[in-house]
Amino acid sequence: MASSPDSSTNTDSFTDVMESAWQAVSAVDEPASTALVIVTAVIALILVTVRPLWLKTRHVITQAHEGSHALVAALVGRKLSGIRLHSDTSGVTVSSGNPRGPGMVATAFAGYTGPAVLGFAAATLLTLNRPAAVLWSILAALALLLLLIRNLYGFVTVVIAGAIVGAAAYLGDPVVRYAAAYLITWVLLLGATRPVFELARTHMRGRGQGSDADQLRWLTRIPAGVWIVVFGLITAGTAVYGTARVVVTHLP
Repeated sequence: MASSPDSSTNTDSFTDVMESAWQAVSAVDEPASTALVIVTAVIALILVTVRPLWLKTRHVITQAHEGSHALVAALVGRKLSGIRLHSDTSGVTVSSGNPRGPGMVATAFAGYTGPAVLGFAAATLLTLNRPAAVLWSILAALALLLLLIRNLYGFVTVVIAGAIVGAAAYLGDPVVRYAAAYLITWVLLLGATRPVFELARTHMRGRGQGSDADQLRWLTRIPAGVWIVVFGLITAGTAVYGTARVVVTHLP
């Protein structure tokens, strides 16, 4: 049976859309200026060190933190029930499955290390001059995160983040794409370590019950303090290495 003109047109349109989407995601831009890289790094450093600004910026880290829990939980075969993000920058990811074992250890471990790993992956793409890939990847991750959100505040914050990233990816010129991609990357790289210090301070005050480190202590019988040190080494090391890769790319 011959296909109708309408079906052929629809197929062609879908193909065109997919080709355009792939070209947008895989686009390689001219290298970003060194000035742009430095300015975005300085802005990100201010956002993660000045406390009033950090209280807002930390939402980005929390989204990455809970998203990392969810991703690893799905990869190890746990059943995801949902994610809740709160106005105090805390969050919780609920999954079901074996309460012990390597899968649960990996899920609990992913939260504090996830933002740093994501930041390093984004930095690697930027050294290849692919800011669009960074932005579209983040947008896709936010879309998946949105499907798991189970409270209104979390839904609104993820929608806002997606709208900002989507506008930069879809409407921005190369400079705007680079600025947005580098700013997000720096925030992830430089901001991933601060929650670990906050976690350490909470445990030193005897209020760390139920934290990721405390869950790992219960799962492995390794003291929570050891896990906090590991979190710190990974996040700080990733920040240093990711920054070094970017710097080397922009050396004369």
